[in-house]
Amino acid sequence: MSPPPSDTGAAELAPSPAEPLRLQVLTALALHRMATTGQLRQMLRPGGSRQVVSHVLHKLRAAGFTDLTPLQATDRSRTHAWYLTPEGARLTRDLPLLRGRPPYPITTATAASLKTPHTLTVTRAHLPFAADARQLGHEHGPWDWTPEVAHPIGDGERLVADAVLHYTAVDGEHRRKLRAFIEVDRTTMSSERLAIKLIDYARLFLHETQPTPRRRPTTTGPAWQRWYPVFPRLLFILTGATRTRLTNRITDLQAMTAQHPIAATLAREVPLGAAILEDIEKHGPSAPVWVPLTGGEPRAWSEL
Repeated sequence: MSPPPSDTGAAELAPSPAEPLRLQVLTALALHRMATTGQLRQMLRPGGSRQVVSHVLHKLRAAGFTDLTPLQATDRSRTHAWYLTPEGARLTRDLPLLRGRPPYPITTATAASLKTPHTLTVTRAHLPFAADARQLGHEHGPWDWTPEVAHPIGDGERLVADAVLHYTAVDGEHRRKLRAFIEVDRTTMSSERLAIKLIDYARLFLHETQPTPRRRPTTTGPAWQRWYPVFPRLLFILTGATRTRLTNRITDLQAMTAQHPIAATLAREVPLGAAILEDIEKHGPSAPVWVPLTGGEPRAWSEL
């Protein structure tokens, strides 16, 4: 249990140039839902020490704005995942960066424990893109990766992308803006259910905005154009199993791309790729680790 918030703490944590890291930590937790101390360090202070970020997190917890849930690391050491309390979520609700975002879903220990594995893996998938951008001189930072983005796909249904990535590749005077839907697979669902996600993205690609009843029944164009000038590429990131099993799941994605009519329609217009998370972390997302779902040799995600 975290201590109750105080009015003094809220005043101290109001946006101020004097304490940018504290504000950045709150914003990162509001946007990314949950993160470990190490992930926040890589995200916000990649050249800094873990202790600096840890100190800020514990001060925020003492003020009642963050809390933590324990988790078991792979080396059997104990670590924690941090999330905002309801008071922390309220404090960040009106930040310009977060306007228009849905209500924050993780504000209790129970919700945190249920969402920890997937949420932390989605955050983990973001970090290599940010590191790659820093190394290459491209533009992609903590706020260019938005988790849990919902889109209507017709019949009252919604598609919720695990994340939407915004990235600007810079080559001298040339700037290339890239966007991608991210689907993170921890091998917790069947391979067929994973492949069916391709159909949902194809439905989003084909879904058209419906005119209001008072207007003439004319087509108003694809609904996705409300948010994107170009339909984002679709990237599947897989982890949580042996390489053989993950490779088989990528093969199943390729089969769905080839065999399902509307998935094939999507593939003719939108770059589709899949990669193993550990390969992305080892070599970087700009390395040829992405398997095109339409076939061909592995390549960088931006070259699909």
